[in-house]
Amino acid sequence: MGHLRTTFTQQVSPGFIEYLTSISTQKKLPAGSVLFMDGDKADHLYLIRKGQIKLTKTTTDGKELILQIFGPSELIGVPGLFEENLSYTTTATIMKKCVVDVFSRSSLERFLLNNGQYCAEFLRWMGIMNRRIQSKFRDLLLNGKTGALYSTLIRLSNSYGQPHEKGIYITLSLTNKDLAQFIGLTRESVNRMLADLKKQDIIEQNANGNILIKDLQYLRDAIFCDDCPHEICQL
Repeated sequence: MGHLRTTFTQQVSPGFIEYLTSISTQKKLPAGSVLFMDGDKADHLYLIRKGQIKLTKTTTDGKELILQIFGPSELIGVPGLFEENLSYTTTATIMKKCVVDVFSRSSLERFLLNNGQYCAEFLRWMGIMNRRIQSKFRDLLLNGKTGALYSTLIRLSNSYGQPHEKGIYITLSLTNKDLAQFIGLTRESVNRMLADLKKQDIIEQNANGNILIKDLQYLRDAIFCDDCPHEICQL
């Protein structure tokens, strides 16, 4: 298995990326800083060159939910196209210091209008991103608390899994609090569920937060996994 994550740059033509590079300015951001806030005007898009960014949403009771985590070669900040007064629907926070290419939404729109072949590629990418988030919410709604955690672990294996002699090693380091924020649970609940998986020898977890999944099939069977394509079953 290895890194199976299908990034934006892998899904579009090199000429598309060359154009985005030509119209962009580069920006460096330290860990902990905020790239954009939920509700800000969505006039710019960001292609990640280095680092890691999380997209979050805060509920009315103040709970922060992590919707997605993005790394190099991913495009973020696209709530839509060809509409006026679009706003970001999430907050983007830097997890690991970043270098991003910044370009305006209007320049991308003009490019797509004049280059139909690239427009089709972009629409396909947007469709994949929408299916990813829809499948995540489906799992959270249908599988209960335990199933939501199992689903997240499966997505982690597809996005950040590497072969290991005992199973699949997750290279993304997450705290139990981070995992809880992915599925809208308390850290204590996640602690208990992970402890149960360790007791059953389904997973191991090191001090840095990396998880080794020793029995992926157990997790898949427990939630009656639909066996979605890897490009959809991502974190």
